[in-house]
Amino acid sequence: MKQSGSISIGISGWTYAPWRGSFYPKGLPQSQELAYASRLFRAIEINGTFYGLQTPEAFHRWAEETPEDFTFAVKAPRFITHIRRLNEPAVPLANFMASGILRPGPKLGPILWQFPPNFRFDAEKLEAFLKLLPHDSEAAAACAKRHDNRLKARAFARIDAKRRLRHAIEIRHESFRDKAFINLLRQYDVALVCADTVEWPRLMDLTSDFVHCRLHGSQELYRSGYGDKALDDWAARVRAWSQGKPMHDGCFAETKRVKAMKRDLYLFFDNTDKLRATRDAKTLMKKLDLFEEDEKRHAHAI
Repeated sequence: MKQSGSISIGISGWTYAPWRGSFYPKGLPQSQELAYASRLFRAIEINGTFYGLQTPEAFHRWAEETPEDFTFAVKAPRFITHIRRLNEPAVPLANFMASGILRPGPKLGPILWQFPPNFRFDAEKLEAFLKLLPHDSEAAAACAKRHDNRLKARAFARIDAKRRLRHAIEIRHESFRDKAFINLLRQYDVALVCADTVEWPRLMDLTSDFVHCRLHGSQELYRSGYGDKALDDWAARVRAWSQGKPMHDGCFAETKRVKAMKRDLYLFFDNTDKLRATRDAKTLMKKLDLFEEDEKRHAHAI
């Protein structure tokens, strides 16, 4: 697709026991699962970072196991979003930045900030948090140097080049259906995650120059798959967004006309429990004429 942003279709996580012998070939060592998955999909979300700080060595290992043009989306710590609930986030944010997320270099993609379902929109608190977010690797390294002693390993605050950092926020409460929220995201250049689920708002407001989608299940959270018609609809949205043609088939908190511009697209399937995530991701890639090329990439998997 000419004059389009990049399109990265992937999965949320890669270490799932039910995938062994079904998605992963029987007998594939667990240590090679990321290498296998990363040669089928252009991007994968790292889930472990949500539950606790990782180490620079872990990030380095993951980067080494994946192709050169691969991208990781990184889930930010629930300690900031769920436990602290954005209260006094400066030091925890520094710890996160120092934990090794800069180690993958060009393979670091969007940082996902997932709010809990009972977290309501608070404009003052949210803006104070957004002001702290670093938007390039130099700012992230400077932030990392303000860490405390809660890291699992030695702090990592080095960069080999100045690169942009992208942030995306996933909301799960109706109070965020507010144009003031959308305006804040646009002001601080943070993407609103388009989260497809029957349990939370699915807002499609475009607030940055990239689009971040998470598909959690069309009928049942984390479990149900996507039929052919639903995947056709998502393929149409992906094409339109990447080519700078905003879609109007969803729900919006703000009706303001957005700038027509090509946008990079990240879409992750999180409906893992019934083995549908990998199937749905591959099907969507085929509909977008992306999978044949990635099959060739997979021929070089270890």
